[in-house]
Amino acid sequence: MKKILITGGAGFVGSHLCKRLLEEGNEVICLDNYFTGSKTNIVELLDNPYFEMVRHDITHPYFAEVDEIYNLACPASPVHYQYNPIKTIKTSVMGAINTLGLAKRVKAKILQASTSEVYGDPAVHPQPESYWGNVNPIGTRSCYDEGKRCAETLFMDYHLQNKVDIKIIRIFNTYGPNMNPDDGRVVSNFIVQALKGEDITIFGDGTQTRSFQYVDDLVEGTIRMMNSRDGFIGPVNLGNPGEFTMMELAFKIIEMTGTRSKIIHKKLPTDDPTQRKPVIDLAKKELNGWEPKVALEEGLVKTIDYFEELLSGEAVSVKL
Repeated sequence: MKKILITGGAGFVGSHLCKRLLEEGNEVICLDNYFTGSKTNIVELLDNPYFEMVRHDITHPYFAEVDEIYNLACPASPVHYQYNPIKTIKTSVMGAINTLGLAKRVKAKILQASTSEVYGDPAVHPQPESYWGNVNPIGTRSCYDEGKRCAETLFMDYHLQNKVDIKIIRIFNTYGPNMNPDDGRVVSNFIVQALKGEDITIFGDGTQTRSFQYVDDLVEGTIRMMNSRDGFIGPVNLGNPGEFTMMELAFKIIEMTGTRSKIIHKKLPTDDPTQRKPVIDLAKKELNGWEPKVALEEGLVKTIDYFEELLSGEAVSVKL
């Protein structure tokens, strides 16, 4: 049994990681300030004697004796990270400093959940880990993009200077149950709008592309990265190389939900990437042949079911 700290553990990805690591027989400390995380995401875990929930903001130091740290804390959707950009970059930078300081003191292995946003609006397509990116350092998205880039720098410097045992993953668009219905991400936006019978909003002409990874595949890759061979620190892309336009995704969700929603177009936000697709050759090589197993339609069925249940529960509470 390992004692594992997960920052951002009540969030979308963190809650799935908490559950999986508990199922594998570990002791898990879930750290979250509930800015975008939710207790409902981990309520089913609270009765487990090996699970501990701590309400804490990682911009302040946290002390615990642990064997491994997964640093997932940071709002990851544009709606949330642009709501308070200073808080966002503080969470990435100070959160990295505080978790790395803890890892240094207790000699824990630590994994940084970085992002494909470090590539910005890429001039190279698809994106390999060797690509340095095309990021606007003073744009509306830079609080997140540059915060994550700085966190990667801190991880590397703590590794080189203080011999901290680090791992770095770069997460591409991920979806699945426990997503926040108001987080502004394209999959949740489209599904919620479709289920409510509202117009489906596409920013720009809809030809921009994304690659969509189901959360179970990400969790599998993340754990494999933590357990990868000594000396391999990454960064490594974790994403699904299947590439879809926004229009393709919208039509697929309209078909799967049976909605009568119409598609409307709005102006493309500043610095919004036009293309996003991972090269995952390194992950396949280093993570025991890891690659996504869940096809988009299969994952969307589970995600639509989740949002249907969530929205029906909200409707009941409103009537009461």
